[in-house]
Amino acid sequence: MTIGRPLTPEEQQRLARRERTLKNRRGRRNPAVMPDRLARTSAFVPRKVNLITDSNFTRVYEVPGYSVVEVRGRELGSQHRDAIYALFRLKREKVSMPNPDYRPGTFIPPMRTYYETRTSWRELIRVMGRTEHVNNLLSLVHVFQEIQQVSVLIHEGRSLDELDKIKKTRSIGALPDSRGSAAPLITEVSWEGAQLDSSVTVRYGPSVLQMIEKAHLVSINADVQFRLKGDHAKTFWPFIDSQPAFAWIDEERLAQLAGRDLWSDKETSATRAQFRKDCRQAFNDMVAAGGLKEWREEITGSGWKKSRRYHYTHAAPTQLEMDLAKAAGQAAAQLTA
Repeated sequence: MTIGRPLTPEEQQRLARRERTLKNRRGRRNPAVMPDRLARTSAFVPRKVNLITDSNFTRVYEVPGYSVVEVRGRELGSQHRDAIYALFRLKREKVSMPNPDYRPGTFIPPMRTYYETRTSWRELIRVMGRTEHVNNLLSLVHVFQEIQQVSVLIHEGRSLDELDKIKKTRSIGALPDSRGSAAPLITEVSWEGAQLDSSVTVRYGPSVLQMIEKAHLVSINADVQFRLKGDHAKTFWPFIDSQPAFAWIDEERLAQLAGRDLWSDKETSATRAQFRKDCRQAFNDMVAAGGLKEWREEITGSGWKKSRRYHYTHAAPTQLEMDLAKAAGQAAAQLTA
């Protein structure tokens, strides 16, 4: 493609990001393609039971440098993450319709544009790797009923500090307690019945539209995600798999993904020891599910705040690694010819 004008800085960043993506892609089959902030979030707690169901529940989840996501209505767990990730494994369609709120001479756009997924319970169950059985259908219906009770807001900034800066530079008229612009993840979930072939329609919010248009998307090996047994593994895998150039992760980051601060007053030596046990079990789970080839634990620091770093090798090589291996094989063949 030839462009007859200089590229803008944003276009240069997109091209560089695309080049990195092509080099680091791992040949995933039917991945879950989703907004990067949804993959690198702590908005889904690593458990399925004892979730807070109070309708007044509100919490802001931060993974510094990656995402700030706000959940209102109830707490979300691993089962909700799996259901939402299954949606992002399916095809989306862009829909435009007249905006009933449009008024000429205002900033309100004449058209509303959003992305929508039309599917069935059978297809959702299938992409999650489950048996197409009525019991799994009823469980999934229950999970979507709970998702309907929740508003998931993806904030503009990638840390609370960044949101504070956004708030300070906001034009007059912004809400006093605004942490930067936020938009819901899903605006509507509806279904026609509780039969396997009953249709399900999901309408995504403007945050998903913006991230798709700006190419702020990542691919997750969903087969591995749905094979994982433990809740902590389900929490860590999306972050690890969406960072193909990474080869290690510190326990502080793992704690952030789990919505915890290991060195806060709420944590004790016993709870930190249990968390490290959960981390080791999670990495073993990722190996058993075929996501990682191997991993090892490194002790970092000293004294009371001695920490852990987890090194790992991804089971699927990147495109760059395959190209290098191919080139090495060709060079070896030429030498022996």
